[in-house]
Amino acid sequence: MAKILVVDDEKTIVKGLKFALEKEHYEVLAAYDGEEALRLFEEEAPDLIVLDLMLPGVDGFEVCRRIRKKSETPIIMLTARGEDIDKILGLELGADDYMTKPFNPRELVARVKAILRRSRNKTNDQANLKVIRLQDLEIDLFSHKVKVRGKEVDLTSKEFALLSLLASQPGRVFSREQLLEHVWGYDYYGDARTVDVHIRHLREKIEPDPSAPEMILTVWGAGYKFREGKNV
Repeated sequence: MAKILVVDDEKTIVKGLKFALEKEHYEVLAAYDGEEALRLFEEEAPDLIVLDLMLPGVDGFEVCRRIRKKSETPIIMLTARGEDIDKILGLELGADDYMTKPFNPRELVARVKAILRRSRNKTNDQANLKVIRLQDLEIDLFSHKVKVRGKEVDLTSKEFALLSLLASQPGRVFSREQLLEHVWGYDYYGDARTVDVHIRHLREKIEPDPSAPEMILTVWGAGYKFREGKNV
């Protein structure tokens, strides 16, 4: 039985989500502020977190940032404002999905199921895991570590997934829709701008000159590709 942590300072929302999730046989933990959310995350190790952005004290952005420093636990962010900037900031920090209030609890439950299903379906076959080396770049697919010129680079889970996909097939052009499908999954409700945001941040972290990228290349009108080079 998966364990879900619901974080929101509106008790009626927490109560409604708790009812909907428990009806689907999930174990539900509740937190009403950021500090309590971080404490429960450490103590209970939930399988997924539903996280409101506007929390008293430590807000949802900071909670997400701290969790992403140590874990890839799936996070669905909630926002009352519906502004793109909130959604983009949340996704940049490593959230897996977002929903804008007001929302139907049944839709959130459907997204929880989809995200947990994708997490379970990730292969653990270590025989297929490897290290990709392309000149100054090293991607360890087992430990989820990336090094550029020997120095480890801190990537979010989505940035790592994007980089791994592109670098594993140098020269292949991926459309934004294909990248959304591969990295975020069929059930993701966002748009293609999410890919552009993550590509921009990836370039800032791995390219010598992000304004003139040498590794992650834009193919105008088509999408993105990783430059062709020799794997060593």
